[in-house]
Amino acid sequence: MERRNFIKSAAALSTTTIFPVSAFSMIGAAKYKMGLQLYTIHDAMVKDTIATLAAVKKMGYQDFETFGFDHEKGTFYGYKSSEFRKIMDNLQLTASSGHFGFSPYLNQSEDKLKRFVDQCIDGAHTLGMKYITWPWLNPDQRSIDHFKLLAKKLNVIAEWVTSAGLGFAYHNHGFEFMDHNGENGFDIILNETEPSLVKLEMDMYWVVRSSKYTPKELVNNQPGRYVMWHIKDMDKVTKDYTELGNGSIDYSQILPDPKESGLEFYYLEQGGNYAHSPMKSVADSATFFKKKLQAYL
Repeated sequence: MERRNFIKSAAALSTTTIFPVSAFSMIGAAKYKMGLQLYTIHDAMVKDTIATLAAVKKMGYQDFETFGFDHEKGTFYGYKSSEFRKIMDNLQLTASSGHFGFSPYLNQSEDKLKRFVDQCIDGAHTLGMKYITWPWLNPDQRSIDHFKLLAKKLNVIAEWVTSAGLGFAYHNHGFEFMDHNGENGFDIILNETEPSLVKLEMDMYWVVRSSKYTPKELVNNQPGRYVMWHIKDMDKVTKDYTELGNGSIDYSQILPDPKESGLEFYYLEQGGNYAHSPMKSVADSATFFKKKLQAYL
């Protein structure tokens, strides 16, 4: 279908239901939209952005976390930020967070970092995002010295982003929890960044797989700081990613109290190991979530 005609027709699509608040939450607490990290279906998003967004909307997803922003061109999935915002608006969808490519700038000058951050801020503002998120460290950047440098850069970036009226967060993987002679990167990030500025996006899969702490224990240690969650399952044999309900993580037991966590947004995600295809996997995970887990959020 021609893009222009699709956008017009997409405006008529009805919104999907917002899911109820957690059983743990107080009456009057915020409700959450079912979110999806778009890395899960990145190839489909690049190939046919509009049709892919329309398809996942029908599955029940309403809010998204972007991946793959081209800061030099100011584009998401090949569309200028303003054009991508129109697509989202016409489909009555939102993008509340984005994963941006900070890692190459860890060792760059402050001027180069500031230019990149300003480009990210422009893109985030155009899409109406609430958070800019640092998602990844390259393998050669995972030493204790690099984590200490990272903590300093996170504080600086957070000041710039906060001054622009946005929130800033760091997303964990498993390498932050690796022991380096009694130290680890996650503790450095927790202890050497400003909690009021540098928020955290907890990837539940990696916490379960790599940390000695449970998600609830992490929240208890620093309540209010984990403003976003990534929810994905772990294969029972390989420990790779898998569709929700197919793996070994019992989310009905491990989820922290959203209010204590400071939760604002959550995103289902699957970075690979699809049983059939990425689109089938996000559909299956959505079905499981709506049937088994929506009461916890």
